[in-house]
Amino acid sequence: MKYLIGDLQGCCDALERLLKKIDFSPSRDQLYFLGDLVNRGPASLRTLRRLSGLGAAATCLLGNHDLHLLAVAHGARKVSKGDTLNDILDAPDRPALLDWLRQQRLAVQAQGWLMVHAGVLPDWSVAQTLSLAAEVEALLRGPDLAEFLPQMYGNEPDRWSEDLRGPERLRLIINALTRLRFCDAEGRMDLKTKGDSASAPPGWLPWFDAPGRRSAGQPIAFGHWSTLGLLQRPDLLALDTGCIWGGQLSAARVEHGRCLELIQVQCEQAQKPG
Repeated sequence: MKYLIGDLQGCCDALERLLKKIDFSPSRDQLYFLGDLVNRGPASLRTLRRLSGLGAAATCLLGNHDLHLLAVAHGARKVSKGDTLNDILDAPDRPALLDWLRQQRLAVQAQGWLMVHAGVLPDWSVAQTLSLAAEVEALLRGPDLAEFLPQMYGNEPDRWSEDLRGPERLRLIINALTRLRFCDAEGRMDLKTKGDSASAPPGWLPWFDAPGRRSAGQPIAFGHWSTLGLLQRPDLLALDTGCIWGGQLSAARVEHGRCLELIQVQCEQAQKPG
């Protein structure tokens, strides 16, 4: 069986309950985690160890919280209020876990689905999305990561251009794939609004409703947007169902670009909104 799983954010107990509910077998099943593997939940270290131990049975995407962990670990960012990363930072196997994290993906196409953590800009085709993600993946695995991480943060540039180069190009790609919720009809990103799909400022709309989106028709699965919650359309699946806020952890059994079944477990609240 093939399963797509929404944001974990360090909620390892919920993950174990979900794996038990689907009767997970690493020799039979394939799991795809849609990013934000760690942070804010109570067991970030245990979650990272569990995921890295799954080997080829799991494909993990990186979310904004996972990149934040790399930035903190490299001294490019300080631990923020609400972070639950210290257990990883103090762990004896920290180097191995961080090295494993650096090998993970920003976008994956498998089982008929394009998978990202947050969104896809309307100007990007599926092939371009995968190609741009690969640029960031190469950086994460290479020798220049520590130099780039202090430059990763910021909301500019807010619109894609083929002419972008260097840190600005990489920052925009990362922002789109790991932070995007709203954009305008021209593909300009609003990275500040965090409400549900109805809370878009005038002139802005959810990225997946942008007119002329080049990836339209390709089934896309994503997480990141807990205030949006579960969203199922024929070519769209949003799976961040707010585990750390006391919601659910969700898995979708998929095949050939279709969602065949939704499996959920209830989660204990690890963080309070605001």
